[in-house]
Amino acid sequence: MQHSSFIPSEQKLISDCYLSMSNSLRFILALAIPLVIGSSSAFFTVTGLDSWYQTIQKPSWNPPNWIFGPVWTTLYIMMGVALFLVWKQQDQNAAQRTAILLFAAQLILNFFWSLIFFKWQQPGWAFAELAVMWVLIILTIFQFSKLSNTAAWLLVPYISWVSFAGILNYTIWKLN
Repeated sequence: MQHSSFIPSEQKLISDCYLSMSNSLRFILALAIPLVIGSSSAFFTVTGLDSWYQTIQKPSWNPPNWIFGPVWTTLYIMMGVALFLVWKQQDQNAAQRTAILLFAAQLILNFFWSLIFFKWQQPGWAFAELAVMWVLIILTIFQFSKLSNTAAWLLVPYISWVSFAGILNYTIWKLN
């Protein structure tokens, strides 16, 4: 006698969990994910700002250090709202899964950029990593737009800031 008919499939369990999760819980998690990852990577940024970063050459248009915290916090909140708008859709399909995977991949790279740039003090490698992250953000925006135009537009300030950060990163790399 097979007992597998009594054990729900892994996909069924995930689907049931997904469908039973309230939108309120999804919203809280969608906000928390980028905020927690961002605040975790901020540890490397803060420690780097107080040491190595103070001693390197920076362009005259380098923003003041105090601006990065509020900008990134705002961007992480917008990213969380965008993720929620994609995640809340009840229709689990390949486009939604791809969008969430792309979002996760770029967010992981976002975390590691601070580690590479500030902790390891490798602006060249940080720039290379940022270039890959930039492509993933663009792909995420396009994928989000298939599901929610609002979600896609919420990521435009993020890609804009990352583009600026890339130019700054490249300039710092070349100056040092």
